[in-house]
Amino acid sequence: MGFLEELFPMLYFGRMKGKTRIFSESVLQAISQSMATTSCGETDLENCRDDSAAQILKFVAIAAILVAGVSGVAIPLVGKKRRFLRTDGNIFFAAKAFAAGVILATGFVHMLPDGSSALSDSCLPKYPWSKFPFSGMFAMVAALATLVVDFVGTQYYERKQDRAKASEAQVRLSEQDGIVPLIEAKDPNVKVFGEEEGGGMHIVGIHAHAAHHRHSHPHGEESCDGHRRDHGHSHGFGFEDDDDDDEEDGGIRHVVVSQVLELGIISHSVIIGLSLGVSQSPCTIRPLIAALSFHQFFEGFALGGCISQAQFKTLSATLMACFFAITTPAGIAIGTAISSFYNPDSPRALVIEGVFDCISAGILIYMALVDLIAADFLSKRMRCNAKLQVLSYFMLFLGAGLMSSLAIWA
Repeated sequence: MGFLEELFPMLYFGRMKGKTRIFSESVLQAISQSMATTSCGETDLENCRDDSAAQILKFVAIAAILVAGVSGVAIPLVGKKRRFLRTDGNIFFAAKAFAAGVILATGFVHMLPDGSSALSDSCLPKYPWSKFPFSGMFAMVAALATLVVDFVGTQYYERKQDRAKASEAQVRLSEQDGIVPLIEAKDPNVKVFGEEEGGGMHIVGIHAHAAHHRHSHPHGEESCDGHRRDHGHSHGFGFEDDDDDDEEDGGIRHVVVSQVLELGIISHSVIIGLSLGVSQSPCTIRPLIAALSFHQFFEGFALGGCISQAQFKTLSATLMACFFAITTPAGIAIGTAISSFYNPDSPRALVIEGVFDCISAGILIYMALVDLIAADFLSKRMRCNAKLQVLSYFMLFLGAGLMSSLAIWA
């Protein structure tokens, strides 16, 4: 019996070791098959292949998309001093709603289905790609990561602004020759509705703070008129003018939103440009030129609006606008350069494009819903203007519908 008792553990560990070896070999085999660069078979568009015509169309695409991107991002930046293009005007508000619909449809109708199709392609090994919905998971992780970046960015800029305020206050006090103004003290144990520990107010907190003000005033038209007439009342959190507070919070949000939105747009613009650049089929490139020009113009408009509202310095705003405008054309140029040895039908290309498409979809969906649509459509300005509500909702659905309809051709 003693010999058998010693033998059983050895047999058990032997079986476990064998299973572990088989599992590791299967994982390595799946990775190897997924990263293969050999073609997975001919596509339906091989019959439409024409290298010379495709090359000409790529140059046309670079020029058209560059002009569309520059025009879209420049209109809010250059026209912000014009009366009908000011960032606080109704026309800009409605146009931004249209652009938000375009971005939302890009994530839901274009990027996410494309990523899902690539990651579920029959060319990829069944394990693990057909055993788990990776496309949805990658989009979800990207959306949650964007939330974290949004939150951390907002906290960083709030603390930076608080430090700047404190230093300015010290300078003013030192210049007043001992005359110290009376400042209302804030109870450290009392927090504003939506405020976090340390005094910061995060993304949801800003909306919650706005909701708190809605319930602290009369409702309806009287609420809007009353809030415009009298801002001098105190809310007990140590600031003399609540309007200045809201403007500062809004400025911080626009700074963060513009930077995160540009990150999301650039991430998928590169993939889109590469996909067009490596294609040698005029049947694929022609509809993409129109679709991407439309898409690039309104994405640029939304980004340009956020940059304009964030009130960056001229150099910073110009660099952000230029970086956005050249990303897709640069992707097309890179794709054209590597098209001779890059195989877009290989398992490796499918995995890379699928993962990036899903990540881009998650970022764009989050940004469209949270930082563009929710931020504007839940604002006091929208709530107090019935005509603007109707116009903005119409433009939102129109933008989403038109961008979705482009999926028929591209």
